[in-house]
Amino acid sequence: MAAWVSALKAVLPYVTNIVTAAIPAFTARKDRSAEVTAQQIAELQVAATHNAESVKVLAEQLQRTVSALEQGAANVDRTLRRLRVLAAASLLVAAFALCAALFVLVG
Repeated sequence: MAAWVSALKAVLPYVTNIVTAAIPAFTARKDRSAEVTAQQIAELQVAATHNAESVKVLAEQLQRTVSALEQGAANVDRTLRRLRVLAAASLLVAAFALCAALFVLVG
């Protein structure tokens, strides 16, 4: 029981911060007058505009990220192609060296 009390004492100072953050930022809905409704609509329009701007910024960042990833993939593809050619050339040189060594040993 004492553990609960000490835990409650530790958490209690932060409850007001949590509740304050959880309460919506919009106007209270108790009064339904035309003035309050207009204010709520204006607040919602501002919030929607802010959200649209945020989505636009995120879309631009995503587009830059995708472009960078595509460029990186193209670079990796070119490097891989070069490495395959180098590996094939190395294989040919090794085969030629093996044939030359066998020719010298046998003949």
